[in-house]
Amino acid sequence: MPVEVIMPKLGMAMKEGTVSQWNKTEGEAVKKGDPIASISSEKIEMEIESPADGSVLKINVPEGKGVPPGTVICYIGNPDEEVAATAAPVQEEKGQKEEIQAAHPAPPPKKPGKARVKISPVARKMAEASGIKPEDIIGTGPGGRITKEDVEQAIASAKESRKQDIPVQAVAEEPQRIPVSGMRKVIAERMHLSLQSAAQLTITMKADVTELLALQTQVKETIAKRYGSKLTITDFVARAAILALENHPEMNSAFMDNTIVTYLEIHLGIATAVEKGLLVPVIRHAESKSLIDLAKEIKEKAAAARAGKLPADEMQGSTFTISSLGASGVEFFTPILNPPEAGILGVGAVSDEAVFIGDKIEKRSRLPLSLTFDHRVLDGAPAAAFLQTVKQYLEEPVTMLL
Repeated sequence: MPVEVIMPKLGMAMKEGTVSQWNKTEGEAVKKGDPIASISSEKIEMEIESPADGSVLKINVPEGKGVPPGTVICYIGNPDEEVAATAAPVQEEKGQKEEIQAAHPAPPPKKPGKARVKISPVARKMAEASGIKPEDIIGTGPGGRITKEDVEQAIASAKESRKQDIPVQAVAEEPQRIPVSGMRKVIAERMHLSLQSAAQLTITMKADVTELLALQTQVKETIAKRYGSKLTITDFVARAAILALENHPEMNSAFMDNTIVTYLEIHLGIATAVEKGLLVPVIRHAESKSLIDLAKEIKEKAAAARAGKLPADEMQGSTFTISSLGASGVEFFTPILNPPEAGILGVGAVSDEAVFIGDKIEKRSRLPLSLTFDHRVLDGAPAAAFLQTVKQYLEEPVTMLL
């Protein structure tokens, strides 16, 4: 009896899964454990393995098609087995439209009458000899008649075009059209919803992280020996943000149903770039973790997200998010809120700058910070106070260790 391969439910919030790519075709032999397809949900991409030895008897869901969890996407069995007739494949919308059109064919279009081209006999012979259609020539004679001079002008223009060596087919090339599905579809929907539904404003500051970088270098060897890890700028920023959220709980809030909801716990989202988009692993109860524990969990969850192994449940429920583009050399930017959160902190690249310290100019390392907040939840002054607190912790890094 054929074995059903179903679209798995990758997390409680999953509503739809998409077959990104079929690795096997109908009739192709497979072994148990062979990757037969790549699937994607709102937050996860993974491969589906064959549950048994045999052949792919029928593919029910085409590539790029989204279906609910539990839908049979294909059947595995012996080559001589037949799939029940009720197991009809999921049809693409295009196919359905073609069936409707076949059942109700449109009447053939009326052929327009061929317009008569006015052209002198000499001009016609010249055009035919040069391979130019009279229909393509604009006549300047009486009543739009094409003259000898018009053909000569058309021949000269054609020669000039050939000299430029511009391939005609390149102009007519169709652009590549990629259907939006899976992770990219969810990112598009959520970011558009975020900008439509929240009153977003971004403010910026620079933090002097000269002492922080010195501390990072000082403890590097000890951290590596004792914990087998290292502390990054993101780890320090995360710790500073958590401490600042404790001092400014209004930033650890959300706007929902005309109500401001302020959370008692801090669940920190860390925006993580993956191959096909962006995921946000969540560090739950971040306020209860030490700097070392925080750093280890950030690295572990980011690695799992990039490998496609982080469960969807661990990418939900954040109360505040950090997004870093420092590795890409970006300074200030405008991070978009992760709905329904009231704040997201953007972290840029550290750069060395000449700064006045008293009457002297010194070389200092400065870190750009960009805070986007929901103006429905809090105003500019409290948002600036929060960012100032983050800046203060980063400029006095020892206070984050106490």
